[in-house]
Amino acid sequence: MNSKIKKGLGRGLSSLIGETKVENTSNKLSIGEIIPNKHQPRKNFDEEILKDLTNSIKERGVIQPIIVRKSNSENNKYEIIAGERRWLAARKAGLHDIPVVITEADDLKSLEFAIVENVQRHDLNPLEEAQGYKRLIDEFSYDQDKVSRFIGKSRSYITNSLRLLNLPIEVLKLVEEKKISAGHAKILVGLENALFIATKIIDKKLSVRQTENFVKIFKKKKFSPSLSKDPNIKDLEESVIDKIGLNVIIKNKKNNKGTITFSYKDIDQLNKIIDIIKLNY
Repeated sequence: MNSKIKKGLGRGLSSLIGETKVENTSNKLSIGEIIPNKHQPRKNFDEEILKDLTNSIKERGVIQPIIVRKSNSENNKYEIIAGERRWLAARKAGLHDIPVVITEADDLKSLEFAIVENVQRHDLNPLEEAQGYKRLIDEFSYDQDKVSRFIGKSRSYITNSLRLLNLPIEVLKLVEEKKISAGHAKILVGLENALFIATKIIDKKLSVRQTENFVKIFKKKKFSPSLSKDPNIKDLEESVIDKIGLNVIIKNKKNNKGTITFSYKDIDQLNKIIDIIKLNY
């Protein structure tokens, strides 16, 4: 019998709602009575998706109610637990009120709601997802095993997700600004020169696969003995590696005869080398 945790969510919204007291499932509140969720794990809302949702709401209204709770900080206000994007789009669409489900939830339950809804809809980027898990751990004394059971993903998935947060702040900002992808960022975890590699990714428009190769080459060059190679030859090697993203070794004799070796790992890289040579000769 397979005892692995299923990839789907460990708990859905319905199970969370079932654990809390629902005041009224067919209520409406004015847009102005509602405030954003301070525990919302998603920091960025895709403007194009928000625009499409706004247009849809103008035509059809808000079909699925948002989930709210009474605000602890503002009287006569309700805080969004799940559905902030629908609320934003409803405001942009000019609606005066919006259907809601009012429920009782403490801060932990509010964060759980927000994480489950966003992960369920695949609305969180990997960085936001990791930050949500970290809040469960730091603010509500979850451990990684409990997060794993709650979300319904393996312990290793949670561990790898949280590792993203070990990157330098500058690199995390590049992920948030979508200048590099989360796939790129995962390769950079644990590297002392993560920011340097990140700038190369942007400058050279490297794909995730090219970044993997670049990092392998960089590590190999860093730890291989130099054997007192001429600094000019080393500079030439580095400049070619930087330019084409493939490992290059130049062996130059005293009479300036020698060899230049290009290393490739698959047929695509071989074709790339051949194309470069054909293009220039």
